[in-house]
Amino acid sequence: MSTATERATGPATEHPRRNRLLAGLAATLLATPLAAQDIAPDVAAAAPGLVLELNEIANADPDSCRLTVVGVNHLPQALSRAAWQFAIFDDQGAVTALPVLDFGALLAGKTKVALFDIPGTDCSRIGRIVVNDVAECRGEDGSDRRDACLGGLATRNRSGIEFGL
Repeated sequence: MSTATERATGPATEHPRRNRLLAGLAATLLATPLAAQDIAPDVAAAAPGLVLELNEIANADPDSCRLTVVGVNHLPQALSRAAWQFAIFDDQGAVTALPVLDFGALLAGKTKVALFDIPGTDCSRIGRIVVNDVAECRGEDGSDRRDACLGGLATRNRSGIEFGL
């Protein structure tokens, strides 16, 4: 009778072509970069930098769409102001709005939930939302932190529309 080790390693030595294919597949998977939304939430949450999550979209009234956005500051320092310009695309791919979503202060290690109403926008017509640029990003000491607010930014999405950088 074979031991568990023999059973596990036995077939591998009998199929060298399959082993090469599996090794190639493993190398491809390891070399493929992952988008922020492909990373498990606990891994993305542990990443240094900032995370913006489009948590929900819903019509606030007949003439505006409300975005619920979660911001997480994993930077070692607090931000006195963090604001991003978003690009809102309709379901035909046309840009319909470029609102600035201002989170105000973001403490280091803190999660902040913010609601933003986009006037003149029906949520059902939104096809995609992109973080377009940093409007302002300042450290508590007044330093310009725009590089950290865009270069170190990851996105996550829990809504039914496309969201990212």
